[in-house]
Amino acid sequence: MEYIKELLSGIYKPEEVTLLLDGIDKLWNKYQFLADAENKVLTQKDVVLIMYGDQVYQEGEDKLVTLNRFLNKYLSRQVSIVHILPFYPYTSDDGFSVTDYYSVNPELGNWQEVEKMSDDFRLLFDAVINHNSSQSDWFVGFLNGEEQYRDFYIEVDNLDGCENVTRPRTSPLVHTFSGKNRDYQVWTTFSRDQVDLNFANPQLLLEVLNLLLFYVSKGASIIRLDAVGFIWKEKNTTCMHLPQAHKLVKLMRSVIEHLNPSVMLLTETNVPHPDNIAYFGNGDEAHMVYNFTLPPLLAFSLLNETTERFSDWVSNLVVPQKNVCYFNFLSSHDGIGVMPVDDILNRDELNVLIDAAQANGGKVSYKSKGNGEQVPYEINCNFLSLLHGPDQDEELGVKRSLLAHAVLLTMPGLPAIYFHSMVGSENDVKGMEESGQNRRINRQKFDYKYLEELLDNPDTRQSVILNGLKRLIDIRKNETAFDPYGEFEVINSVNGVFSLCRKGNSDEDSVYAHFNLTQRTQNILLAGNAEWTDIISNRTFNKELSLQGLEFVWLKKRG
Repeated sequence: MEYIKELLSGIYKPEEVTLLLDGIDKLWNKYQFLADAENKVLTQKDVVLIMYGDQVYQEGEDKLVTLNRFLNKYLSRQVSIVHILPFYPYTSDDGFSVTDYYSVNPELGNWQEVEKMSDDFRLLFDAVINHNSSQSDWFVGFLNGEEQYRDFYIEVDNLDGCENVTRPRTSPLVHTFSGKNRDYQVWTTFSRDQVDLNFANPQLLLEVLNLLLFYVSKGASIIRLDAVGFIWKEKNTTCMHLPQAHKLVKLMRSVIEHLNPSVMLLTETNVPHPDNIAYFGNGDEAHMVYNFTLPPLLAFSLLNETTERFSDWVSNLVVPQKNVCYFNFLSSHDGIGVMPVDDILNRDELNVLIDAAQANGGKVSYKSKGNGEQVPYEINCNFLSLLHGPDQDEELGVKRSLLAHAVLLTMPGLPAIYFHSMVGSENDVKGMEESGQNRRINRQKFDYKYLEELLDNPDTRQSVILNGLKRLIDIRKNETAFDPYGEFEVINSVNGVFSLCRKGNSDEDSVYAHFNLTQRTQNILLAGNAEWTDIISNRTFNKELSLQGLEFVWLKKRG
């Protein structure tokens, strides 16, 4: 409690700190039943699947029931953690504009079905706490002048001092809403329907802390703090990554950890790498941060058939503490953010990604800089479709995708695979056009029976990709060198071959991974006189390794 008091004192007034300490103590008593001294750690056996609660559906059945059946049929041995994207009632942005944090969207199911799923998998919940829906009970109460919701949102008298506010969208920063007695000018970072919460109000903070503990009570093993870099606003700043935001993340971790140290926090900050890893703190903030640089940089390297940029970046990838790790992913519901490679790729190199995306029906979303300039923010494209390249070569895209996910499974950290990458989906251009939303291009929903037919047919693209990934995951689970917290070293990578050593407890336990990112055959000289075995194909090698185009190996030393 002394540590929490210190954190709060750096943000709030003394009388507010007293109120918050009393409120936190009451929350601990309320959720005392969550107390669990066991601290579950991540291992090489852990893989995350990211998906929406209605990603697969069957007529007449709750979608969460269908989802659980899909998971248990196809991925029960490979996936240990399931990230169900926001499954609460919402009004826009496919779940990221929440109307009721404490309910399950009735179109998906109910809390009992969520809790049942937590019996089979560890669950990752979203805490969408930077903002909520303009139609939520909280905001409606605020507009009606209800005391309970007073100051839950940020009113803006004028835009003086807002010139440098970081924006991920091009919509206005402030929108006008008609209240019961007057109009309100309210801060809206993302859209008119996504009204920002006011963490300067201690009552709002207590409500959010209650929410996080409620999620733990419903089966959350990992909580994703959505858009957390934006949560503290202060004029004459960028309103991004402010010291108060970091203190609040530390506070959230401490409040949860007091009751259940096995629950982990994951921060979502789609920003340049130094700002992103700042959320590790000193090992006292996020347990994991998204490795946002990985998707665009690896995609560029495959499309450009070069490894220099990627190899240099991985060589300098630092895991600052022993008890934290990266959340590695290649594709998501959002798209492929390009801000993290702003200081790595020049505009011509960035155009390699943009051209490939647009050739396959993808789009580019832009953000506003403080001076009004618009710059590319994210590429809206299915990852597999992106890898088809400007020539729209589907077979080439499949080979690149399997290699990219082999890299993902090799990287230090926890691997997370998006549903559409796992089942070999491509761009849903029709869904994007019908919705008018670029991001819908990678959010297609599937009839369960139709998807089952595709996955059960060994000749389909979907089956080839799913079974290829499952095999790699099965192999990975047995190798302690792939410990998410384990050490790694980039081996000399030349001529379009990327090589990475994941270090085990001994040299014989280590795995030496070699990836040929080009379409040409590449020859590699292997160190020493040892015999090497590829644990993927069981082939053996001595002094030289010949890799066909887009071929990869996981080698272990045999004497």
